[in-house]
Amino acid sequence: MGSKTPYIPPSTNAKNNQSLTNSASTTSTKTGLNRRQFLGRIGITAGTGLLATQTIAQVLTADTTDKNSSSQLTKDDLPTALRDESLSSQALSTQTSCIAPTIETQLFASSNVGGSDERNQLALNRLACAGFKVDNPAITSRQYLRFAGTDSQRASDLQNIATGAIAAPKLLLGVRGGYGAMRVLPMVDWSTLGRIMKERGTILAGFSDVTAIQCALLAKGDMSSLAAPMLYSEFGKIKPDQVTCRQFAEALSNPNLTISIKDASLTSQKLPSILTKSQPKILTGTIWGGNLSVVSALAGSEYLPRIDGGIVFLEDVGEQAYRIERMLYDLYLAGVFKGQQAIVFGALSGSGEDSYDKRYDVAAVIRQLHKLTGLPIYSGMRFGHIGQKHSFPLGATCQISPNTDGGYQLVFTDYPTIKADAIHVEGLWQSL
Repeated sequence: MGSKTPYIPPSTNAKNNQSLTNSASTTSTKTGLNRRQFLGRIGITAGTGLLATQTIAQVLTADTTDKNSSSQLTKDDLPTALRDESLSSQALSTQTSCIAPTIETQLFASSNVGGSDERNQLALNRLACAGFKVDNPAITSRQYLRFAGTDSQRASDLQNIATGAIAAPKLLLGVRGGYGAMRVLPMVDWSTLGRIMKERGTILAGFSDVTAIQCALLAKGDMSSLAAPMLYSEFGKIKPDQVTCRQFAEALSNPNLTISIKDASLTSQKLPSILTKSQPKILTGTIWGGNLSVVSALAGSEYLPRIDGGIVFLEDVGEQAYRIERMLYDLYLAGVFKGQQAIVFGALSGSGEDSYDKRYDVAAVIRQLHKLTGLPIYSGMRFGHIGQKHSFPLGATCQISPNTDGGYQLVFTDYPTIKADAIHVEGLWQSL
């Protein structure tokens, strides 16, 4: 494990920033890629530094023939829908303003290796600037194969808290998603970890592949977590999304978080916000779920929560409509939707068109799910592999109510928080 010495950011990191910027300077004239080709390109050949420094338009025209790059993009890095990409429109502050870090923070790296030391360092600097005292920054440099360490190393980030070897922090922040979290699930005492986290009021934050950790924690430890951006995939960007950062701080500090949804466009522009067989009504239950690919992979296991009267949340990226439907059928046939009150969909971005019939799309898939389950389906929740996402608690009490304008509102209660004055949110996107 990393040193307990408090992490103090350097006064400047201009050299690191410049090296990241220079790594993405080569371009070519290739154009005309569709969404699926774009996802394939950046998932196979583009380096993480490229995405960190360029807009989608620049990535589409970038020369991706460099075979020496060992770091590859995964789902937690994808910028998704063009209308949501705000990296190029945000200007970073040139005046650095930080506070002394006081929020006890531990990192956990359950999935892919970060890939860029400069990007990890920039993220660590920003967290410290924003008030988060990271006690184990060294784990960002671990690597075994594609993973952020061996299975035992990655499991120890959480298991050491369960055994008492490491004191439970206030915040447990995921480093990155990708793949690998499922490999460590049998190696953690989730029941004890959940109990200790409840006693301390610890918040575990992440999304994407970290969904496996969050589901196991809720299923076996009866402990909530936060669907939220992560160290490498957001705070290490050259230009972090300011809306995402502000909403992260809001979810960390507001004990009565409220999110309003106006339309279903992030899920599908062809759907209403609320798909129901009767007049929408107020629903209250425990919200759970996360990334659809991960949730469906846990079907039938002891690590998938079994919650009576729950509200299921699902999001994903880069999956064609038939694959989304197949994963939803996995859950349906496993009986996961039985006893649930509703299904909430976040962004299902980058799904593309079906080559057999363009009418078979995300909207058709969700209407079929509605027909199968009879459950009301709420679409357009602003969370997933998108910019400007709204963090929110999983495993907490959620009340959903329809708005008069055709949208809906979610109000969350019963989850741990951090004092707002301990967070300097602007530090999360400072130019350091």
